[in-house]
Parts: sequence; structure tokens; C-alpha cells
Amino acid sequence: MFRAIARPVGRRLLAGFVVHALLAPAAHAGEGPLVWGVPLDFVLFAATLLGVAIFHRHVLKVALGGLALISVYKMLFTGFKTGDGLAGLTAHMAHEWVLLANLLCLLVGFALLARHFEDSGVPEVLPRLLPANWLAPFVLLLIIWLLSGFLDNIAATLIGGTVAASVFRRRIHVGYLAAIVAAANAGGAGSVIGDTTTTMMWIAGVSPLEIAPAYLAAAIALLIFGVPASLQQHRHQPIVGDLHTARHIDWARVAIIAFMLLAAIATNVTVNVFFSDAAAHFPFLGVAVWVALLLAVPLRKPEWSLVPEAFRGSLFLLALVVCASMMPVEKLPAASWLTTLALGFVSAVFDNIPLTALALKQGGYDWAFLAFAVGFGGSMLWFGSSAGVALANLFPEARSAGRWLLHGWHVPLGYAGGFCAMLWLTGWSPGTELAASLGNAPAAAAEPAR
Repeated sequence: MFRAIARPVGRRLLAGFVVHALLAPAAHAGEGPLVWGVPLDFVLFAATLLGVAIFHRHVLKVALGGLALISVYKMLFTGFKTGDGLAGLTAHMAHEWVLLANLLCLLVGFALLARHFEDSGVPEVLPRLLPANWLAPFVLLLIIWLLSGFLDNIAATLIGGTVAASVFRRRIHVGYLAAIVAAANAGGAGSVIGDTTTTMMWIAGVSPLEIAPAYLAAAIALLIFGVPASLQQHRHQPIVGDLHTARHIDWARVAIIAFMLLAAIATNVTVNVFFSDAAAHFPFLGVAVWVALLLAVPLRKPEWSLVPEAFRGSLFLLALVVCASMMPVEKLPAASWLTTLALGFVSAVFDNIPLTALALKQGGYDWAFLAFAVGFGGSMLWFGSSAGVALANLFPEARSAGRWLLHGWHVPLGYAGGFCAMLWLTGWSPGTELAASLGNAPAAAAEPAR
């Protein structure tokens, strides 16, 4: 009986809370409450990310629930940079829609591109490139590192894991599983098409040339974690030498991949050079990828059955990006190399997509350092990146944070070594200011031109 009474009462309270947030926000707009000196905005955001880390099977529900809670809280207490209440939320989303549309189109489009690569036959011929000694696992890590530069890091991880399962008779050391994820995440860190985080930076206006130096840290990290991980695997299970079977390469699919990547790069360069004002009002980059994909349909049809799952995964990431765009970043610690180094370790626990969105909104970062930190940092725990979660689905033995840290000790060492080496060789140099990106348009408009 108590439940029967409590449910309608709870619903009425929730409805009243939402209506109050929609109809009377202006009276409550302000700084908002603090929790131990931290704005409640960040506490709600951290709770959402913690829920994502704990409830792996319900990440979309957690992300959407967190987005709804943060949105209502902002309307009720603090307002947005674009205004108060429902009008402020609407204006905020109107400013963010181009970024979100670009990300949605790219994430779903690259999922289809990755399947084109898997079906091209190229992954099946990769074992031919592996030597017959302890260098075999290292060369495989290098191949994964290279593939991730133009494929999604999840696709590169799954391809590498599939090849490793074949050539090592599925007896793969947990330390080597950690290295596979680290190689994929490191390989995408310096490429604007190699990782969702770097693609976000590219869309926000960061030049690919500013991100490319992250490859320096990524290459050093590969050497640091790759050698001990390869020795671990070789001692655990050497490569099997009788699996080099012939496989026909579907060059039409390879051509489609090249066409889609060139279309994305050419469109982004053209728009930023000749139509920079228009780029803020239309998702040219995402549309270009899909135009290229559809033009290639007569040659080879994509695996359309992947779209629903890719869409759901993209919706989860977009919900976190929107949550991050609502945060009061002016209250965060100032951008510095030390802050960036810490972000890498935070990325091992919390998803790197919202961390990147926060950093882009805040500005003042050296984008190469940020790309390496948030891209590679998630490798330090199996659930710290989508690539790690995907590989753990193939190899359940990886689903232990303790074993991952114990046997994958070389991954945190690679992160620290790569970061410090790049800091020593290139120094910290804040890159392009992005005052108008990710929800800061009103603030940017108020500043004088430089």
C-alpha cells in the first residue's frame, strides 16, 4: 500500500520540480550550491561518469539520465551562458547542434568504414608481416598503432585482438591485452581521424598540425610498453608459424576507405580555409563522409545492420558531450602541462569524450599534449576507454582491474615516459584559442578582437 501511495506522490513531486524549473528559472539563476567547495554541476557530472564506469550494461540510460538531471538543475538554479530556463537550454542546444551533428555522422560513418576495412581481407594478410620470434607480438602492436591512425581505435583494437587470437592460439597474456588497447589508443592520438577526441578537436577548429606532435609521445610510449608486453606474450605463448594462409584483398573496399578519408580531410580543409563562417552553422564534415559513403554504394554496400548499434553508441557519447558543455569551466584549474598530465590519469576512470569537451570549452591547452593524455590515459584500466571495453568483451579474462594493473604495469610507465619525453623535447606551448567553441559564443562575442 505504501508503494501504491508513494509512486503517484513521487511522480507529482518530480513533475512539479520540472515544471518549476521550466516556468520559474530566472528567479533562481546564479552560482548554485557548492559541495565541499565544488559546484554541484561538477558533482552531478562526476556522478554520471561514475555511473557509466560502474553500470557498463546501461551506459546509455545512465548518460541520458545524467543529462536530464543536469539540464533540470541548470534551468532551476544556475541558468546557462545563453540564458535562463527553457529558453537558455534551447539556445545552448542551438549553438551546439553543429558539433553534435558532425560527431554523430562521423561516429556512425566510421563504424561502417571500419567494417569495410574488416571485409577487405587486409586483416587476414597481416600475419604474413609478423616475424617468427619475440618481435612478432611487438610488430603486431606496431601494426595496430599504425591502423589506429586512420581507423577508429575500437576497430584497430578488435582487428589486433582477432589477429592475436589466431597467431597465439588464443593464449594471450593479460599484459599483452593491455598493450593492444594502449597501442590502439596511442596510434590515434596524433591523428584527427584516429580517435573521437582528436576528431572533436578538429571539428572545434584545432589544426591537424597542432595535434600531430602527439605522435612523438605516442611513439615513445609504444617502445616503453611494447617491448616488455611483447616479452610477456612470447614467454606465455610464442607465435604459431603455420597460419600464413593466402587471402584475396578486396581493393574496391580499400578504395572506398581511401575515398571517405580523403573526402573528410578535403572538406574540412576547404571549409576552414574558404568558408570558416559557414562552418559554425552547418555540419559539412559529417555530411561529406556520408556523401562519400553513399556514392560508393554501387561499388560495395556497407553493412547497414551496424547502424542501429552505432547510433546508440554515438547517442551515449553525445549525451556526455552535452553534459560537459554545460559545466562552468571557469571554475576549473587553469590549463597547464601538470593539469594535462593529471587528465590522463583521470581518463583511466572517466570517459575521455567529456573530458575533451571540458578542455575544449576551457581553452588554453597545448592540444598535442591533451590529445595524447586523454587518448592514451584510458589504457591504464580496462574500462578506461571504449577500446578496452570492446577487447574485454572478446577476452573476459581482461575484466579485472587488479590483473590489468599488475600485468599491464608498463602502460602507465609508457604514459608517463611519453608525456615527459614530449615535454622535454617540445616544451609546453598553448595552441589555438577556441573561445567560440563548445558553448562559449556569448563570451567570445564580448571580447575584443585580437
